[in-house]
Amino acid sequence: MKKTLGFLLATASLATASFTAQAQDNIPDDMKALMTKYTCIACHRVDVKLVGPAYKDVAKRNYTDAQIVELIYNPKPSNWPGYIAMAPMKQVPKEDATKLASWINTLDGTAGPAKGGAKKGSSKKGKKA
Repeated sequence: MKKTLGFLLATASLATASFTAQAQDNIPDDMKALMTKYTCIACHRVDVKLVGPAYKDVAKRNYTDAQIVELIYNPKPSNWPGYIAMAPMKQVPKEDATKLASWINTLDGTAGPAKGGAKKGSSKKGKKA
């Protein structure tokens, strides 16, 4: 656990330093602030695979906002084979995790974000997180 935490902190420092203005252009300021505060940007980008999956790839999974929040707190590496296992981010307040989840769900190309329930038009309402 200490090894994983050390790796995440080192990665966060490097990624934060290299997070360019161009990469931030597509992210609303309030989401950028949360992603920086909780070091999400150390491992995730909007549309590029980094240490973790791109947010657009997460959105394509049709998780509900609540499922994404649960995965922030209790990641399931089996959902994302080929990626380094994410450390549980239990320090993120639920309100902030929900904001991030709702924003992630806007990236799937549909009209609007899910508000805690199943996504509009999704046939995967019961998909496990």
